[in-house]
Amino acid sequence: MSLIDEISKRRTFGIISHPDAGKTTLTEKLLLFGGAIQEAGAVKSNKIKKTATSDFMEIEKQRGISVATSVLAFYYKNKKINILDTPGHKDFAEDTYRTLTAVDSVIVVIDVAKGVEEQTEKLVQVCRMRNIPMIVFINKLDREGKDAFELLDEIEQKLGLNVAPLSFPIGMGSDFKGVYNIWEQKIKLYFGDSKQRIAESEEITGVDDPRLVELLDEETVTELKDNLELVEGVYNPFNQEEYLNGNLQPVFFGSALNNFGVQELLDCFVEIAPTPQPKEADVRVVYPDEPKMTGFVFKIHANLDPKHRDRLAFVKIVSGTFKRNTPYFHTRLKKNFKFSSPNTFFAQKKQVVDESFPGDIVGLHDTGNFKIGDTFTEGEMLQFKGIPNFSPEHFRYINNADPMKSKQLAKGIDQLMDEGVAQLFTLDLNGRKVIGTVGALQYDVIQYRLEHEYGAKCTYEPLNVYKAFWVEPEDENNAEYKDFKRVKQRYLAKDKYGKQVFLADSPFSYEMTKTKYPSVKLHEKSEF
Repeated sequence: MSLIDEISKRRTFGIISHPDAGKTTLTEKLLLFGGAIQEAGAVKSNKIKKTATSDFMEIEKQRGISVATSVLAFYYKNKKINILDTPGHKDFAEDTYRTLTAVDSVIVVIDVAKGVEEQTEKLVQVCRMRNIPMIVFINKLDREGKDAFELLDEIEQKLGLNVAPLSFPIGMGSDFKGVYNIWEQKIKLYFGDSKQRIAESEEITGVDDPRLVELLDEETVTELKDNLELVEGVYNPFNQEEYLNGNLQPVFFGSALNNFGVQELLDCFVEIAPTPQPKEADVRVVYPDEPKMTGFVFKIHANLDPKHRDRLAFVKIVSGTFKRNTPYFHTRLKKNFKFSSPNTFFAQKKQVVDESFPGDIVGLHDTGNFKIGDTFTEGEMLQFKGIPNFSPEHFRYINNADPMKSKQLAKGIDQLMDEGVAQLFTLDLNGRKVIGTVGALQYDVIQYRLEHEYGAKCTYEPLNVYKAFWVEPEDENNAEYKDFKRVKQRYLAKDKYGKQVFLADSPFSYEMTKTKYPSVKLHEKSEF
């Protein structure tokens, strides 16, 4: 099969939302419909001692939340679907932002009762900045929630989206009777309360089918017809080109837990979603159908299998064909690497793959050489853009709680920081280690993983820092920069890669420093 055919079969997307909107459950059900799993593990069901397929870290199973992006692949209708299930919790937002550099489209999950929440707004903003095509899935219709039209208005106003409903609910909560699929002009009515397997459903073609009144009642049918008329009158008709350009967002309704509306979403998705897209590098734009392989690391995961202490670098293939046992050029280290067992993923289940194509995510075993943002090519010197470190918002000193295990602690911190879960700063003045994170929950995760994966214990001490800024002097030898380093030495540190960082203790101190030393630029992200 030619490279073009392989590219046209690929769909790579991320699922984003506020915590608890049902992202991980939706991922499960997409796998269920894709035939990749036989039975879904309800994410928080205690009756069934099963956890979600995509939550495979011990801490995720205990807390019932996703703390790391997981990658899942399956085939559906002859298309290869790559899903990246991201953490919704804001404390893990940095992982999610970086994952968005590796997807070609996104499904936004919204809780019918809570509507648009804060974290959804932030993530959608990132997608809009990059013009990523989005589909909205309004979830949990089996619970009482907001009116469908009220939700559509909220999505338009709060997220600034231009929506086109492609399905519409019949009733809600205890009166929930099914979904009308506008995209295929079909109705699916749901009976049965088997929540783990796909429910029995009656399919009817169109609203004028006489059997509809028998199955529902006249009042419900009339209300449905009125609602559909209103949808047609108020919202834009679906236009695939507008959707692909990021200007129009189709909306589906359903309940992932009860399998309502998920198949409709998947059927429409494989038809309209974009194939792998070109990506901008520092010297040019790289197109997927170029014969030479390029790809970049967007995530590193240590200890995917705690028994083997392995580290995996997740690489998104941008162009060409990635082949096993072929040397590829690492543009930062300027040397070739060969991979004898590149993996594809099914959550933590991996299998060795001989060839991968644009849009695919490949896991490469890493002995500590790679970092997030690294680029692989067949010899060309280029670096993909847009995978920065962001300035953390929480800072703490990290101390060793067990002097006998200092080697394990150093190794653990080093590897966890490579994953990008947090950032390590070493103070210039006394060499003390400071960990900066986007959210406070990260500290628990780091402490837990250091102890359970590396056998090292740590304690934290509070540190009063407002934000970290990467320092870019106009000239390292001028008097102003030397004065800056002398006066601010208490607040200066190096990041993991030796870049100079200024830890401002307050917004006032940051503003004063900017005014006093105009030739020293301060950046909120490491890629400048």
